[in-house]
Amino acid sequence: MPLPLFDASVPVFLRYLERLSGLVHAAEERTQAQHGSSQTLLAAKLAPDMLPFERQVVIATNFTLRASYPLAGEPIQPYGEFPETFAGLHARIDRALTLLKALEPAQFMGAESRIVDSQAGEALVRLPGSEFLFQYALPNFFFHVTAAYAVLRNQGVPLGKADFDGFHAYPRKP
Repeated sequence: MPLPLFDASVPVFLRYLERLSGLVHAAEERTQAQHGSSQTLLAAKLAPDMLPFERQVVIATNFTLRASYPLAGEPIQPYGEFPETFAGLHARIDRALTLLKALEPAQFMGAESRIVDSQAGEALVRLPGSEFLFQYALPNFFFHVTAAYAVLRNQGVPLGKADFDGFHAYPRKP
C-alpha cells in the first residue's frame, strides 16, 4: 500500500521546520555572542551567485505550504509580510507551522493523482501529486534547508548533523 501523501509531507515539513527554527536560533545566538551584526549572517552566501541565508530559510518555509496546500486541494494560504530579521524568520516559520497543523489527512484523499502546478524559477512544473511531492517539493525543501545549514557552518556557527536532523548524537568539541 502506498504511503499516504499527508503522512509523507505534513509531518516531515513540521519536523524539519522545527529543525530550521533551531538553525535560525543558533545563528541568532552566534551573532549575539560575537556582538556582531545580524545582517552579516542573514546576508551570508556560500557562493556569489547563491541566495543568502535569509532567502534560503524563506524559500524552504514557503515550500512547505506550496507543497501541502495544493496536495490537500486547497489554495496556498498567504503568509503576510515579515521583516528580514531573525525575528521575522521565526515569525514566518511559526506561521507555516500553524498553517500546516490546520491540514487534515482527509484533505489529502486522492492527492496522488491530483495535478499540481508550481513555478520553478522561470519554468512551470505540472505533475501528479505523488511525483510533485517526491520528485519536486521534498527535494527542493531539503535543498534550501541544507543550503541554510551549510551557510551557517561556513560562517562558523557551531552546528552538527544532530542540529539538522535531531536524531544523531555526537560529542561536542570545545
